Amino acid sequence: MLKIIKYLKPYLVSILLIFALLFVQAMTDLQLPTYMSEIINVGIQQNGIEDATPEVIRQSQLDKLKLLMSDDGQAAVEEIYTVVEPSDESQADYLALVEQYPLLESESLAVLSVDRNKIPEAAKSALTQAMAVSAALLSGNYVDTAFIPEGMDFFDMLAMMEDTQRQLMLEQIDQRLGGLTDSILNQLAVTAVKAEYDVIGVEIPAIQNSFMFRTGGLMLLIALLGAACSILVGLLGSRVAAGYARDLRRRVFTRVENFSNAEFDTFSTASLITRSTNDIQQIQMTLVLILRIMFYAPILGVGGILKVVDSNSSMTWIIAIAVAAMMTLILTLFIIATPRFKIIQKLVDRLNLVTREILSGLMVIRAFNTQDRQGEKFDRANTDITRNNLFVSRVMAVMMPSMMLIMNGVSILIIWVGSHQVDMGSMQVGDVMAFIQYTMQIIMAFLMTSMVFIMLPRASVSANRVAEVLAVRPTILDPKSPLEFPGRAAGKIEFRDVSFKYPGADDPVLCNISFTAQPGQTTAFIGSTGCGKSTLVNLIPRFHEVSEGQVLVDDIDIRDVRQKDLRQRIGYVSQKGTLFSGDIDSNIRYGKPDAGDEEIREAAATAQAAEFIDASEDGYQTPIAQGGTNVSGGQKQRLSIARALVRKAPIYIFDDTFSALDFKTDAALRKALSQQTDASTVLIVAQRIGTILNADQIVVLDEGRIVGIGKHADLLKSCPVYLEIASSQLSEEELAI
Repeated sequence: MLKIIKYLKPYLVSILLIFALLFVQAMTDLQLPTYMSEIINVGIQQNGIEDATPEVIRQSQLDKLKLLMSDDGQAAVEEIYTVVEPSDESQADYLALVEQYPLLESESLAVLSVDRNKIPEAAKSALTQAMAVSAALLSGNYVDTAFIPEGMDFFDMLAMMEDTQRQLMLEQIDQRLGGLTDSILNQLAVTAVKAEYDVIGVEIPAIQNSFMFRTGGLMLLIALLGAACSILVGLLGSRVAAGYARDLRRRVFTRVENFSNAEFDTFSTASLITRSTNDIQQIQMTLVLILRIMFYAPILGVGGILKVVDSNSSMTWIIAIAVAAMMTLILTLFIIATPRFKIIQKLVDRLNLVTREILSGLMVIRAFNTQDRQGEKFDRANTDITRNNLFVSRVMAVMMPSMMLIMNGVSILIIWVGSHQVDMGSMQVGDVMAFIQYTMQIIMAFLMTSMVFIMLPRASVSANRVAEVLAVRPTILDPKSPLEFPGRAAGKIEFRDVSFKYPGADDPVLCNISFTAQPGQTTAFIGSTGCGKSTLVNLIPRFHEVSEGQVLVDDIDIRDVRQKDLRQRIGYVSQKGTLFSGDIDSNIRYGKPDAGDEEIREAAATAQAAEFIDASEDGYQTPIAQGGTNVSGGQKQRLSIARALVRKAPIYIFDDTFSALDFKTDAALRKALSQQTDASTVLIVAQRIGTILNADQIVVLDEGRIVGIGKHADLLKSCPVYLEIASSQLSEEELAI
């Protein structure tokens, strides 16, 4: 992956935005359990009363609570309350207070006079401690009340004590309550506040509803924010991954387009197709996971661990057990599955290769009745990839139920341990629920990370395969400072002592080739099969690079000009006629996109294709299947010739083009060609002597060397190789002419 990560640079801004959105989403997800805990602890268990600082309290009860406070605590509490006496109509908002608190008509009340958010910490702490002691005495769960004489109120007894005795008793009570957490202590104190509200007549359901709607509404907004971030991350991640895959395909295609024949020998066609499709698809899928999960999961996992440690450190050992179990499972699966992922991509190549070979050679397979043999060959390739995919799928199938087992087991363990903690008063129910959610988030973070790491090996293999293609530097390149051809194209071609051998080969294919092809003349090449005829003409458009010597066009070395400029001057017809899907018009127009209809018809007529085109119902709009499979070999060849002729190029190369034509069509075509190409340099590779009888210059090749150059009549006398070829094809009368 690292080899091709540099191509992500255009998407850097989107990736940074994804990081920001993932951080916000993780923060929202980490906040939701906290609010859920508050709804349970405060909204349900505490009836919406958030802390032990009551909005209103009886003056008599406040005086009792002061007995449980230090002098500093008493002073802090007195500063935050205003005492309202019964029937004291001079008090501001008295009537409203009476309506809100009916007890005010008969008893003095202390009303909170400062903003709740501005209450000093000393006052909060003093009230919480005093309220908790009061509730503990009422319940008898945390403080033993056996020492209080029967029929006597604890506060009355406390008021009668000397300061030293009272302080000693309060210290003993504090020690008994010291084992409680702050949340439990606050919940205990809130119990006393609720009892006080009941006496005063405060509407507790209204307080509870207000808290539930406020907290629930905030929780809903946070959830919506997280959902919006998740949607945006999904959208941006998909766009980045799809754009990145598109760019990779474009780069691979562009690189392959610039390959010379030497580079094509490095990769099979099936492998290049797999690398451009399946491999890049794997990279795209993994990139989506990385952008969506790889950066989100660590934030969620680390945040969840910090929240768990902050909420209750006594249960963090459960997290350690869960993480250890998860990592053991993930590593085991990772070790088992990774080697298979590396094998699968090679098997996909093999399957594509076998499929392509069978489909392209289907007629030969049928002709020799070898369908069963080829079917077995396909089955072997298909079975191999199926077997590996099934193995990986089975391994992955084990992961999910195992993960669910770990998650459910951890949940049960948390509930079991947490219930004991709640029973002992060291945890609240809401904290246990929040702990479960944070634990699930941590486990899910590890699960999501493991999914990415399991996908990474296969994506890494795919990335390396794509990088191999992109790393190939074509051997045939344009010069840094290219020369320009003269404005008026002549088309003169000159070979100066040219030799060529294929990369890695020991012996050259062509040796010391020297000749000149003049404009307005036809130069033909003939020789035995494998003597290097096609290789020689393929050196002109630089499909191969010469090993030694020079090839010049209009007295300029072809290596000193741009390939595009060079090939623009050549009308090329390959040995195997190639057509593209579309119609007849688009295939001929392929040679000159801006050609007019008259030019298309003229080229078709010269190529002897007009007759069968006009005979077709759709004419030039007749559909052509991929590869031209719906036309005959001769028709395909004539359309290929028309495609080259429409360019009106100064140089024409016909690489054994006329072999698929009958003698009558061949003769008519050569006659028409001589009229249209009379000013061009024409190079013809031929197997039949009859095709090149009238050539201005015939080059005879044998084992990569020129063994004769001249006209037909001269070569019959001076070149034994040519005479041998001619004798095998012509009658004695034709040889004597």
